[in-house]
Amino acid sequence: MSKCIVSCEIEIEVPFFDVDLMEIVWHGHYAKYFEMARCALLDKIDYGYMKMRASGYAWPVIDLRIRYAKSVKFSQKIIVQAQIVEWQNRLKINYLIVDKASGIRLTRGYTSQVAVDMASNEMCFENPAILWQKLGLQKPCT
Repeated sequence: MSKCIVSCEIEIEVPFFDVDLMEIVWHGHYAKYFEMARCALLDKIDYGYMKMRASGYAWPVIDLRIRYAKSVKFSQKIIVQAQIVEWQNRLKINYLIVDKASGIRLTRGYTSQVAVDMASNEMCFENPAILWQKLGLQKPCT
């Protein structure tokens, strides 16, 4: 079972350009909504993408899962929640999209990211100390 260490949420009103002819959000845009929440979450711990790059690490997404429960529609107000649930060997973030008015779950999913040392272009098998510092945790001895 995953434990949440930090979380945040954002509100989105679904724009017209995200929907199809039936005014339903195209499935690929959910990844964009996850990304928007992930950026807010990383900013919350003061480790957004520009700071990641400045620290010498890239954090590519290596896995993305989305489970659609109900359709999201044009002009619907939604809340996208993001939670860091794993941080030792990868960065795993869980997402939940709910209808703002009713709180009904619409979509859930997760992303996994790994640290890549930008100088060597090598994947790190454990997360660098900077992530532990940003999370306010002591890095365990290996």
